[in-house]
Amino acid sequence: MVDRADRFIEVSLEKRGVSCTAKLLDELAPITCEAVWNALPLGGDVYHAKYARNEIYALVPPFAPEEPPLENPTITPIPGDLCYFTFTDTQLGTKSYGYETEAKHQGRRQVVDLALFYERNNLLINGDAGWVPGIVWGAVVDGLDRMADACQDLWRAGALGETLSFRRA
Repeated sequence: MVDRADRFIEVSLEKRGVSCTAKLLDELAPITCEAVWNALPLGGDVYHAKYARNEIYALVPPFAPEEPPLENPTITPIPGDLCYFTFTDTQLGTKSYGYETEAKHQGRRQVVDLALFYERNNLLINGDAGWVPGIVWGAVVDGLDRMADACQDLWRAGALGETLSFRRA
């Protein structure tokens, strides 16, 4: 393994003007971290989880040269975890997910879900599909309290017009 300096990214809710800093977990998820790092900046419309609980995420087009393997997997993310998921159009196609027909990911055969978990007691299970393991590729090291407050506001006040972005710090 190549010895490298720690890499950090900024995760932001643009409209709310709130951000936090996360460290890439290169030693635990090297393939995913490299794919994300090389694709930055990334972002899109933010959604608040319906099933997983304390999660916000953006759905973006696939960007990795090859889909990362399930490295450093979890079904119980903790506060500050950044997770990577891949879904097909049919997996997200039912009305129960609540995506509007104009959502930017509609019509794509595959999407990548980049997620931030901001509080405890998350369980990645889906009523349609069962367990949904994610790749933990980053960990928030600064600003999680501010981001958690903004995520709670997003849950209560709504996500329309808000963008979740990921960029190199």
